Amino acid sequence: MKVCVVVLGLVLGLVLTMCVARSPYQSVLQHSRIRGRQQGPNVCAMQQIKGTEKKYFTNCKQWYHRKVCGKPTVITYECCPGYERIPGEKGCPAALPLVNIYNTLGVVGASTTQMYSDRAELKDDLQGPGSFTFFAPSNAAWAALPTEILDALVSNVNIELLNALHYHMVNHRLTSEELKHGSSFTSMYQDFDVHVHHYSNGIVTVNCARLIKPDQHATNGIVHVVDRVITAISNNVNTFIDVDEDLETLRTAIAAAGLTTMLESEGQFTIFAPTNEAFEKMPQQTLNRILGDPVALRDLLNYHILKQMRCAESIVSGTPMETLQGTVLEVGCDGDHMTLNGKAIVTKTDQLGTNGVVHYINELLVPDSAKTLLELAEGSSVSTATRLFVQAGLSPQLGGSEALTLLVPLNEAFKDVSMSPDMKKLMTNHVLKERLSSKSLYDGQKLDTLGGISLRVFVYRNNLCIENVCIAAHDKTGRFATMFTVDKVLAPPTGTIMDVLKADDRFSLLVGAIQTAGMTELLHQQGALTFFAPTNDAFNALPRPELNQLLRDQQQLWAVLRSHVGEGVLVSGGVSSHTRVQPLQGDKLELGVRNYTVYVNKIPVTDADLMATNGVVHAVDNIVKPLPPKVDREQADGPAPPIGSAASSKVESRSFRDDDLFSKVIRSHTSRTMSRGQ
Repeated sequence: MKVCVVVLGLVLGLVLTMCVARSPYQSVLQHSRIRGRQQGPNVCAMQQIKGTEKKYFTNCKQWYHRKVCGKPTVITYECCPGYERIPGEKGCPAALPLVNIYNTLGVVGASTTQMYSDRAELKDDLQGPGSFTFFAPSNAAWAALPTEILDALVSNVNIELLNALHYHMVNHRLTSEELKHGSSFTSMYQDFDVHVHHYSNGIVTVNCARLIKPDQHATNGIVHVVDRVITAISNNVNTFIDVDEDLETLRTAIAAAGLTTMLESEGQFTIFAPTNEAFEKMPQQTLNRILGDPVALRDLLNYHILKQMRCAESIVSGTPMETLQGTVLEVGCDGDHMTLNGKAIVTKTDQLGTNGVVHYINELLVPDSAKTLLELAEGSSVSTATRLFVQAGLSPQLGGSEALTLLVPLNEAFKDVSMSPDMKKLMTNHVLKERLSSKSLYDGQKLDTLGGISLRVFVYRNNLCIENVCIAAHDKTGRFATMFTVDKVLAPPTGTIMDVLKADDRFSLLVGAIQTAGMTELLHQQGALTFFAPTNDAFNALPRPELNQLLRDQQQLWAVLRSHVGEGVLVSGGVSSHTRVQPLQGDKLELGVRNYTVYVNKIPVTDADLMATNGVVHAVDNIVKPLPPKVDREQADGPAPPIGSAASSKVESRSFRDDDLFSKVIRSHTSRTMSRGQ
């Protein structure tokens, strides 16, 4: 048994090693084999983009999504590389007979290459001894060549056509496994290199031409059928940009940013090159500001450059690509075109240099790091706040170079969107006087606003809040300032808890009760408290005799009110599953959220986040009572039965007989207080 286990372990180890060592192309090919095996041996599933001749070995994601770069596909089944069908038998059971390269070209969809090889007097070489790799253009690749280029090649058969074909050849055998990403191989045309890239989605390219039928073995080498005719490259990407009139503005910007040397150096760059037209679409004021700011300009250009070479075929919709600027570009599709960040359309692809590739785009991509605050705030989700900032006269600060942090509420946070003196002051208090990162904020931190007040930071397990607002999205870090998108309009503290209660007519009975209980000083002094404040409706819901008894008994009133005051500041954004607050008196309060409403011991909070300098007030329309001990203490997530309802009376009569529930709560509070000597 032990021997078997050891052997099995060795076998599994070998299998795992093989899986780890397998190239992305081999992994995708294996997936295609698995998906095609029900059709018979050596059958591979292919995905063909509808309306085109483009076919791909299918990977797992494509198989389930039935899409390639967002375009719908149909499944076809073909013989895997190196196999062929036999009439009357299922699948592709027969291995292709090995013939020389010349004859192989005729059976793998490269008969045009075979014909031109004959014309260029290459036939003898392709039939003779030796070991070659031929990256053979498909018939469709030759047909796609512009007429003038094809005419130029075939009109000078012994020079241009021969040179072109030799550039597709390497004088030794190379399988797809040996075509490593970033590798180069010397061609048979004046020792010019061909550049190979092997990508994670299983695509293998040579000079950005995709291998559509790899590993077609021959007696004297190997054929890889490619989807375009490749041409020799001798200039780096900077030289390529230098000689193209459509990239004149980009060329000037690269020189001004000091990036010329980098783009002339050895490397594997991908440049999404904005055309002159793309620069012209930018607002002139914004463009002039960036062109005149070396730091912003460098960030702008680096945002268009990837750290590695990516041919168009390897760029898959939904894949983020990291740039030299440090952030990512999101790839999408728009019809037959690739898009970046849902905006810029790639109009021309795969312009090769010795150290990278250039793709043309028709829109300039501006990273956050090159934007002012006002530019950061431009967006559909915060358009209301942006307009109000401008109407409040804050454009100079938001468009300038001050180190600031902007708190920008989402559109749905606003109810009143008209400008007034109070609104202007409020919007000014959404601008903090220093540049911050949400990662550096800490609980209890004080932040000064342009409006002259101080705001507090509250850190919770599930949220990071500044007063009543909580950060709803990742920071946007601009050239000089930072933007925090927040879920609500800021409600700055307007006084102590006692001041907040006195200023609101809903709490007139509570204010009198606080004064009777001798708690006025507690709610005026500095501290950090959370008050679940009963409104007049909460007191009036009590039977009149009980209310009168409560308001006359200072000790009982003191105990009940302290059971509504929690230690620490808890705003509604900090409430999550199993949130508990320790009150000044009694058992912990249990909080939860349901349908955007906060509940405390199953009592709904009717108005949350009335901010005070020494805490926060949450209005409740019922007296908060301890949860019965036998009730499941999972997070409170719904309203309690109304006081005096039939359901409530039934519970009380069954559990406490003739005892009134509220009286029992008061006696409990009183006995605990007396036992503690308070």
